Amino acid sequence: MKTGKLAILPFVALVRFYQWGISPFLPSACRYSPTCSQYMIEALKTHGLFKGLWLGTKRIASCNPWGGSGYDPVPPKGCSHKH
Repeated sequence: MKTGKLAILPFVALVRFYQWGISPFLPSACRYSPTCSQYMIEALKTHGLFKGLWLGTKRIASCNPWGGSGYDPVPPKGCSHKH
């Protein structure tokens, strides 16, 4: 297993724990598609630990009544415009 993939495993496991162990007991309030937790996992797998965490954290921070909503996929690797 590559070092980069190994580095993201604990973070992916933490998000999976949230998805399976905590989220089912909370009211559904997702504003985005994919959900913020799925976005975080995809961002980590696509961009690695640091940029993936940055993108996922920005997404979670925007999940509020004054933030965005709708379809918002993880940008592809090498994408140069702002997200």
